[in-house]
Amino acid sequence: MVKVCAIASGSNGNCYYIGTEKEAILVDAGISRRQIMKRMKELRLDISRVKSVFISHEHSDHIRGLRVLCDMHGIDAYLTRDTLHKAHRNYHPKTAHVFNAGDIINVGGFKVHTFTKQHDAIDPVSFRVEVEGLSVGVMTDIGAVCNNLKLHLEQCHIAFLESNYDEQLLEEGPYPYHLKQRVKSDKGHLSNKQAVDLVERLEKADLNTIFLSHISADNNRVEIALKAFEHLSKKYRILPTNRYAPSELVTVGEEQLALFG
Repeated sequence: MVKVCAIASGSNGNCYYIGTEKEAILVDAGISRRQIMKRMKELRLDISRVKSVFISHEHSDHIRGLRVLCDMHGIDAYLTRDTLHKAHRNYHPKTAHVFNAGDIINVGGFKVHTFTKQHDAIDPVSFRVEVEGLSVGVMTDIGAVCNNLKLHLEQCHIAFLESNYDEQLLEEGPYPYHLKQRVKSDKGHLSNKQAVDLVERLEKADLNTIFLSHISADNNRVEIALKAFEHLSKKYRILPTNRYAPSELVTVGEEQLALFG
């Protein structure tokens, strides 16, 4: 039995949970320890099962809660050396394990694939996590689709996929010109349309569930993102994430796994 959800997803904080009955990992810790604990409790998830936190990059909405969470609960932190050095010292846990993008890291029953992504950070990475026959991707804060992203997404059963902005809302919205250019650049974020185009180009059928993630508060709406993916809802289960509350908790058992892929 594997449980998967977004504890938080958005520019104000990101944290993704992947766990079994015995152990769990988080990807990113961009909200406070207190909020992580509160939201996990709402879902009846036990923090004592969390053994490791994997950090995608140094921006505060992905690393803000790392130090306090790890130091208070004895949780291992994993991040690249450049990300650790670039991150504000207030976010540094007492102990941290460093890796290089492209490494495969085994933690308990989890096999974590790391790979480079395009974003305006020092050494940004995405993750694909294998556990008990399930493959889960955390693929947000991406400016452009690369072959690595497509390759790993095709191997996922469940994916947290960025669907950050609606092109019209961004153009007509309040952001200054330079910030609009940053968002839609190859080092920024994926639009709803870019995310849809990526899914439409997938050549393998392993993917079952897509969490629309890192949805912008200013340049997108949940209903707009869901509408963009509506024509794909017969093939995939499409679920939204939330910046202020945990997402739906998806539970996958052996029978369901046999139907995936």
